[in-house]
Parts: sequence; structure tokens; C-alpha cells
Amino acid sequence: MKAVQLTNFGIRNFRVAEIEKPTPRANEVLVNIKAVSLNYLDTILANGSFHKDLSFPYIPASDGAGIIEAIGSDVTQWKAGDRVAVQYVQNWTKGLIDKNSNAVRVAWQTPGVMAEYVCLPAHGVVRAPANLSNEETATLPIAALTAWQGLINQANLRPGQTVLTQGTGGVSLFALQIAKAAGARVIATTSNKDKAERLIALGADAVINYNEYPDWHESVQSLTGGEGVDITLDVAGTRTIVRSLRSVKENGFVGTAGFISGADLPLNIHDQKINMSFLRIQGLAVGSAESFTALNRAIEVNDIHPVIDSIFSLDRVQEAYERLEEGKHMGKIVLSV
Repeated sequence: MKAVQLTNFGIRNFRVAEIEKPTPRANEVLVNIKAVSLNYLDTILANGSFHKDLSFPYIPASDGAGIIEAIGSDVTQWKAGDRVAVQYVQNWTKGLIDKNSNAVRVAWQTPGVMAEYVCLPAHGVVRAPANLSNEETATLPIAALTAWQGLINQANLRPGQTVLTQGTGGVSLFALQIAKAAGARVIATTSNKDKAERLIALGADAVINYNEYPDWHESVQSLTGGEGVDITLDVAGTRTIVRSLRSVKENGFVGTAGFISGADLPLNIHDQKINMSFLRIQGLAVGSAESFTALNRAIEVNDIHPVIDSIFSLDRVQEAYERLEEGKHMGKIVLSV
């Protein structure tokens, strides 16, 4: 079977190789992967800036979707032909995460899914939404589930509240779509007019160009009559966290959903009124398989379709990573397997 392998750190070291097709063990399913999608995590794993202990050759990518081809002898909940998505945190089946359920992440503690076939534990996949293609389904495991976890499970989003989304990456676009489906008002930020128009088309009620308004938290306050928003998911970290905190109202929720501008958070409890305003800063990274299943039901009921920026073939894997690193994309970058 074909699989993408990284032979050393650096995206120029990708190759498409022929390797042996795996056979499922008693508690596993064999999934014929049809599509994978890329996340910021994939770039920092590939360039060696995040996790130094990868074993080469390394198969990349955490997000995947496909069709079960065979099941192990002990598997009862799945059958051949079922369409599934990969659960990124493999052992997090339900409830709150703990040390044991947090121990195994796809393409980190295990090989990734950028291959024609992978074997996964039966509890490590969830049923794909019936209304989505394989390419669309492949975008869900990290970005969509992170947005769902932050808005629904952690911030307890309610109809009528206001959500601030930041930029046009995967998490932010899914947050916009989920928030609108839940009956919320959405204020979005972006960098240019074209992206602003697309955000409005997706349902954003107002859009702030952060290049024109670098102190965009002031625009957020103005759009909310000086109150601030109920919820925001901060996707950039160092450069945005202070403005995120200044954008939310008393008892507001700020989920730390990314660190593309840096991981250090320059916080001042007094200046950002964290204590005085009872603000909540919550660590955030995906969710359980139970939450993933709930997300997929909501996707079906509301007929939500992910925003896909571009689709590449496996032999163009380096181009796909370069597109992600450029930062000019809107939505998810997908590889068709």
C-alpha cells in the first residue's frame, strides 16, 4: 500500500513509499483511509519544533476519514463498509480527560494516518456524518471538535449570546458555523476584504479587519455597546491573548485554542481585569469520542459543511504543507488518498 513518510525533520523530506498493508488485531478495525486534513500541529511536528522524539520514517497526519474494510475478532460495534473519522486522542472515549485517556494521540504517540490503510482501536474511530464527503469528514477530528469542545462543553454557549471568532483557520471557521447553528451572534476578525465577504456569507454578523484596526478589541467593545462578547477562542496565543481578554464581558470565557504567534501568554491580572471581571481562561484541545459523536449529529441536523481551502493528491504532500505554512488559506487543506 502507499503511505507518505517523513525521513527526517523538514517538509522537503516527505516521500510516498510502498509499505506492507496492516492486519487488524482482535480489538482493532482496518480503515481504508480516503482523505486526511492538515493542522498547524502537523507542520510543527514535521519541522521538529514541537516534538523531537519522532521515529523515522514517520507517517504524518492526525485527521483522517475512511471506510472500515475489516474488523478484529473482538469488535462488535463496527462492520465492514462503515464510514468513520479518526478520534485524535485515542483513549478519550467520554467524560473529562485524565492522564490515562490523554496518553495516546494519533501521529504523536502513534503513526499518523496519511496512508491507504491504518489499523486503529475500535474505540478510536467515530461514525462519519451522513451529509459529508470523505474529504469534508477528514477536516473534523481536531479543528471542528476543538471548536465544539470550547463553545458547547466548556463555555456552555446559549442562544442569544455573542461569540468572537478570530481569523479564517479551521477552528475559527468551525466556531463560526457551530455558534450560528446554536443561535448565537458572531463577530469575526480577518485580514482582508475578500475574506471578510466570505465570513459574512458563512453567517458572521459583523467582521473586523485587524490590519485596519490593530486594536480590534476596541471595535469588539463598540459593536457590543461597550459590554464585550460572551465567548472567544484565542487561536494565536502571545500576540492576541490580551486583546481576547479585553474583548469579553464580565464572566466571559477565553479558550486558548492555539499558539500560532507564540505560546507565552503576557498576562497581567490587574491590567486585564481578570479577577475584577471574573474572566475564565480555559485550556482547550479537542474532545472525547462521545463529544465527537454529538458534534457529528449537530452537523447532520444543521447540514453544516466544512470550508475546504484546497485538495491535494498524496504525491503533492509537500505543496500541501507549503500552502499551510504560507498562512494565506481559508479553511482546511485536505489530501485525497
